[in-house]
Formats: sequence, structure tokens, C-alpha cells
Amino acid sequence: MRRAIDRRDQVTIVHTIKILLQTTIPTAGNDWSIDRFSQLTELLRTHRNDDGQLIFEVVARDRDPHGEPDSVLSRLDESGFDQLWLFAVDEGNGLTPEDCAGITRFRQAGRGLLVTRDHMDLGSSLCTLGGVGKAHHFHTRNLDPDESRRVVDDPYTTYISWPNFHSGANGDFQDVTIVGPTHPVLTNPDSPTGTIRFLPAHPHEGAVGAPADEPARVIARGKSKVTGTSFNLAVAFEPSTQGGPGIAQSTFHHFADYNWDTRHGCPSFVTEPPGNGMQTEPHALPDIHRYSVNVALWLAGAL
Repeated sequence: MRRAIDRRDQVTIVHTIKILLQTTIPTAGNDWSIDRFSQLTELLRTHRNDDGQLIFEVVARDRDPHGEPDSVLSRLDESGFDQLWLFAVDEGNGLTPEDCAGITRFRQAGRGLLVTRDHMDLGSSLCTLGGVGKAHHFHTRNLDPDESRRVVDDPYTTYISWPNFHSGANGDFQDVTIVGPTHPVLTNPDSPTGTIRFLPAHPHEGAVGAPADEPARVIARGKSKVTGTSFNLAVAFEPSTQGGPGIAQSTFHHFADYNWDTRHGCPSFVTEPPGNGMQTEPHALPDIHRYSVNVALWLAGAL
């Protein structure tokens, strides 16, 4: 595994960290294809350390057409990538058993994995991923063990059922509550608190939790703007004999262009009124930028 060496807030590159950003759907103009994550892609590709070195080499792609295993994911453990950011934007059929097996072997080899999805059953094909897949709870698969949380939170988009935590409008920000000791991915020396305070909001986030049989813990929570319910935003899996580091994130909208700046546009099926808090709060966009870079470094063992 290619590693970088962390020296306080300065990273000296031994080998460029190779990142795969990938969705679970074939390319489609009117959907959450990888082009909808172009700002994240550009952020990582152009990020430099204090020595002026480019840190990351990024490949961004959608999955191959459905009907057979994805040519990259199904053999990911044989690739030269150091980490995978998987945006599960499918309706339950985005990953084949071969894809899940390839990703699982990839993490078992010690490499890093971020897996994110959205509301209800969106992205539920990831359930069989080793370790990190168990952190994601859906409407009909791997249900939240706390039955009291299997209730509708967002009452406005009525065709979407639980889990659908309403953290705010697309384009707005939400406040982040740090859980337990501050995890390295949530640090921000440029913040007044020294931590990440804001993440992009979304009207109906999914549910994540820490599996009891994994070296994992909840590291950040949000709060519903409708019900006041607290819900998990991110779960961190520490590297262990079970696999490399991992992050389970409640929604891919934390990383989508539209949620960083609604002027980038969205698929036509998104009908909720947008906000602009990410543009009016001066610390909001820098926080998600810092968080994204932190995650990439931590997944590479460099933070």
C-alpha cells in the first residue's frame, strides 16, 4: 500500500496516493453520476501539501453497464488504488456479488474505503460489503436495530420514507456535533474550535451506525431541523486485522456539487427548494473541503 508520512500538519509524499471515486450506476446525464462530484474530484486532484507537492492521483468513474460485474470493482484488490470512495446512488442493484467481493478483498488487504449512500433504500446494494457495509441501515435491508428510529423524519417529500433525516435544504449547511474524542478527520486548525463545525445539509439523509463486532465508532452527529432528532453522520472503522480504515457516511450529498453550490445544478427529479447557506456562511465550504482532504489522508494512513 502506498503511504504518505504525516508531520504534524505537513505531509511528505513517499508515493502519490491513488484514489478511485466511483458511483454504482452507469453514466446517466439526469442522475447522480460521477460528473455530479466534479468539485470533490478537482479539490483532491489539485491539493498540495506545504512543500507544494500534489498528494493525490484521482480516477473518477461510473460503473460499467448493468448485467455483469464491474470491470474495476470486481477486481479492485488487484488494482493499484490505495482507497475507494464509493457513492452508492443506485436503487438496490448497483453492485454485483463479484463487485462486493472485490471491494471486500481490497479492504482486507489493508486499503481504505469510504462508503456513502442516501435515504430509504438508495444505495442498498452495498449491504454485503465486508465490515463497512454493515454500518448502513436501510428501509428494507439491514434495518436499524433501534426500532424507534424506523420512522419518517422528513415530512415534506412524502414519497420518501425512513430513514430520511432532514438536516436542512440542499445548498444549506448543518451543524456537526463531535462524538467522543475528536477523530483526526474532524480536525481543522483553521476553525475557531479546531474542529469541523459544518457539513452540507440534505432534506433526507440515510442512517449509519457502528457494528458491535467491528473496531468502529460514531464520530459525528447531526440534528433534524424538523423533529430535533439526533442522527449519525459518520462512522469510522479503525485499521485492524479485519481490514483497512473505513468511513461510513450518512449521505453522498455531503460531497455532491449541488450541495456545495446549487448553481452547479441537479437531476430533474430533485424538487425540494434549495438554500444558499454554503455560500453565505464563510466557514461552511472550507469545512467540507478540509473534511474531504482529511478523509483522503486518513484512509491512506497519513493523518
